Amino acid sequence: MRHKESDQDSEAQIKLSRQLKGLLNRMSEQNISSILDSLEETYRNNRRHDVTSKLTSLIVEGISSHSILLDSYVVLHAAFVASLHKIIGVEFAAYFVQNVVATYERHFTSLSEIEQAKGTQADEETLGKECSNLIVLLSELYNFQVISCMLVYDVIRRLLDGELTEFKVELLLKVTRTSGQQLRTDDPSALKDIIQIVHSKLPAQQNALSSRTRFMVETLTNLKNNKVKKSATASGENDSVERMKKFLSALNKKRHVKSHEPLRVTLDDLHSAESKGKWWLVGAAWGGDPLADRQETAQVSAKKSDSVENVLLKLAKKQGMNTDIRRSIFVVLMSSEDYVDACERLSQLKLTEVQQREIVRVILHCCGNEKSYNPYYAFVGQQLCRSSHSYKVTLQFWLWDFLRDLGETNVGGMEVLKNLQDGDVAGFDIEKISSSRMRNVARAYAWWLAKDCCTLAIFKPVDFTGLKPQARTFFKELFTHLLISTQLSTPLLSPNPEDHPKTRNRGALEEVFVKATRVQTLAFGLVYFLSEIFEHEAEEGGGSGFLRWATKIAVDTLRTGVDVAAGL
Repeated sequence: MRHKESDQDSEAQIKLSRQLKGLLNRMSEQNISSILDSLEETYRNNRRHDVTSKLTSLIVEGISSHSILLDSYVVLHAAFVASLHKIIGVEFAAYFVQNVVATYERHFTSLSEIEQAKGTQADEETLGKECSNLIVLLSELYNFQVISCMLVYDVIRRLLDGELTEFKVELLLKVTRTSGQQLRTDDPSALKDIIQIVHSKLPAQQNALSSRTRFMVETLTNLKNNKVKKSATASGENDSVERMKKFLSALNKKRHVKSHEPLRVTLDDLHSAESKGKWWLVGAAWGGDPLADRQETAQVSAKKSDSVENVLLKLAKKQGMNTDIRRSIFVVLMSSEDYVDACERLSQLKLTEVQQREIVRVILHCCGNEKSYNPYYAFVGQQLCRSSHSYKVTLQFWLWDFLRDLGETNVGGMEVLKNLQDGDVAGFDIEKISSSRMRNVARAYAWWLAKDCCTLAIFKPVDFTGLKPQARTFFKELFTHLLISTQLSTPLLSPNPEDHPKTRNRGALEEVFVKATRVQTLAFGLVYFLSEIFEHEAEEGGGSGFLRWATKIAVDTLRTGVDVAAGL
């Protein structure tokens, strides 16, 4: 019986492999969309891991095994992987990246051993070509925002370990030619460090340098000084990359995408995946996330010292925590090591669904009370929204309460206004909303909107054409940081416009604002408000270059979405 099941599994694997090979062989820029449709169907009809692992091995083997590989071939397959990153999710992209890096490092190690042996040269060219092809693939994955610059710079630093051989120089040239401009834009200081390391490894006599090494040094220097000249070959490759970037941007509008941020993973993260856990399974893709570093080691402190707890309980009463539940939540928030620890301990309070609403209210009350913005509360809220939809609903109703306190008395509708008589829905006693509270709450909601904890549909009852002064100030702060947060994986703490994002991820912005186009009146209201606030500032010479760019993308997305909806 078992032998029969094994044969059936083997036949299914062979059939799956043939099906995936057929899709990859037929794929081109013109039919990539239909290939993605077919692949989604394949995922529905087979085990996800089987499809992911088989597809990964086919793409990696296909790219690494070619001795002469066209750049357009790598660009097409990298864009295909970027599409699956969006459609299938972070699990596919992370599995694929880990396999590409592992295969690259295996071939690179083999080549290094051959060079050290200095005996056999037969397979060196083949092994070298495999490394070369795979490093170009990694560079294109970076161009399409599947991975961040962190991993690319890590790969470059590993190439600079030890003696700078001819082959290492060739690989460095591959990376700088493929994604040098993007690396310079994302992290120019890291590029300068790389160039310093290269110069430190060069011999004192320039005559001792090979022509290829001299060309590599010249290319890096020109890249640092932004003087890179485009060759005819590079121009053709750039055209292909730009076409695929447009395709990926359109994908955000046509389909429901599950991920749009690059994986902020390092080589050390990949090397320690087996010992520390597979970070992508818990969604921890940004640097410094304790979900990855502390998944196995985090121990919840169930008992705090009585003296500390008594101090916190007194502080809770002073902060207006007028029920036992609110005081318990407050103590957990104030005594936790980080937001992961806080969420673990909040889950141990064993609150009912109705009582869980108080968690959001306490989070926002504490967030508003801080003298300066503390992103800790936004991270706690983000993690809670991942665990249960009910927290998203509470965020919406709390915001409506807050907007009514700002003077927008019509927000929420009659049913919500009636429910205000219920003591369970009542908030904290705040006589006057200070500017710091308004600013902190705006920035927290901006982060939640950017990270899909809630959508712009929560503003459906807001009349943006007739906002009261306080509400207008609140929304200006909120949308400023919403535009910024779509480009970041960690919150911006500095108010300085010079610290605004250098990245220009159009897709992330469009994904947030396209959801507002489902409600025509909301979309029109947002277009009016964004145009009046930010475009008026631009006309007067105010605002940052980033905000001008982001506002234009947001307004264009809203207008296009409304036009498309009207034509249906």
